[in-house]
Amino acid sequence: MRQSLKTKYKDIIIPKMISKFNYKNPMQVPKISHITINMGIGDAKDNPKKLESAVNEMTLISGQKPVTTISKKDISNFKIRKGFPVGCKVTIRGDRMYDFLERLISIALPRTRDFRGLSFKSFDKRGNYSFGIKEQIIFTEINYDKIDSVRGMDINISTTATLDDEAYWLLPYLGLPLRQKSNTNKELLEA
Repeated sequence: MRQSLKTKYKDIIIPKMISKFNYKNPMQVPKISHITINMGIGDAKDNPKKLESAVNEMTLISGQKPVTTISKKDISNFKIRKGFPVGCKVTIRGDRMYDFLERLISIALPRTRDFRGLSFKSFDKRGNYSFGIKEQIIFTEINYDKIDSVRGMDINISTTATLDDEAYWLLPYLGLPLRQKSNTNKELLEA
């Protein structure tokens, strides 16, 4: 039986990170604090059904009902007024977060067309990692026959790491398929 991501973190990843970064206390080891999923819907103001279907799809993907985001100011080029709905987002924590991350790593990302790994350049200098997905249909929860249009989403993985280097080692240890820096290939393959 496969062990869950949470037990893998406790049993395998914490000792690896302690030996790699010489932490004095296991509580210093960075961990994932939360994952935020954001989906922008361009024509939500004209077609409320698209917003409703996007909310339903994100509920299926994350296991939690998302919040509808509204515009903060008027944007005349896009004919958007302040207070119009422009998308939806959800923040997941705890067991749902580990469940989502496990499904993302093992099922959804390998189903992406021409997938060669995620870029290692998407860290924000504070240990958080962000990337985008072009199609929501890579998730098995979405029924391809029932979608009205293909939408993308942004996924932000927030960690307690203070440096990008700590998060860069934490995420591949968890199984996130990051393209490797040239000098770390051998170390990650051994892990």
